[in-house]
Amino acid sequence: MIGFLIIAHGTLGDALIHCASHVTGNTPTHLMELRVTTKDDPNAVLPRVKAMIAELDQGDGVLIFTDMYGATPSNIACRVLDPGKVEGISGVNLPMLVRAITYRNQPLPAVVGKALSGGQEGVLHITMEACDVTKRG
Repeated sequence: MIGFLIIAHGTLGDALIHCASHVTGNTPTHLMELRVTTKDDPNAVLPRVKAMIAELDQGDGVLIFTDMYGATPSNIACRVLDPGKVEGISGVNLPMLVRAITYRNQPLPAVVGKALSGGQEGVLHITMEACDVTKRG
């Protein structure tokens, strides 16, 4: 089973975990979040991230999600990547996380692919044509 770590600004990771738990009907195991603030020193946070990865890894690897590429969370993730063991995806969103949770028993490269496709396919322009007009109130 793949472990998941969300490294994000503020309470975004906690909110995503809460929403994913609502969508999936339970709180996923081996899923943690690390809140990063503007005051956090990436060097000081690094040992904590490594400890979280060790706790999350059940032998199949860990997928790290970050909120925004180039910001502190992704810069921290870049320092712990280990191809095939610890992978990272930036731009985390709820469809991405739910898809990853759904397929977490597959090999890590497959879960990365599922998460990326879930994130991309979950971003849509909502138009009148796409909506079922009988459900509008």
